[in-house]
Amino acid sequence: MEAHTGDRLLTHGRTVGQHDRVAEIVEVLGDGGTPPYRVRFEDGHEHLIAPGPDSVVQHTTGRDPGTR
Repeated sequence: MEAHTGDRLLTHGRTVGQHDRVAEIVEVLGDGGTPPYRVRFEDGHEHLIAPGPDSVVQHTTGRDPGTR
């Protein structure tokens, strides 16, 4: 998994009735875009996350492909 500041982290709900959670990646703490990530959820709370297999990174557009 590789992410950059400004990308979105989508974590799928794991049980019936649990909604997907979306957070903005505000800081990448691993080498080369790897976890852990500091994320900010829509309600303003920030957390340090090492995402599991139920999460995907949604890359933002408009970023220079050569920039990391």
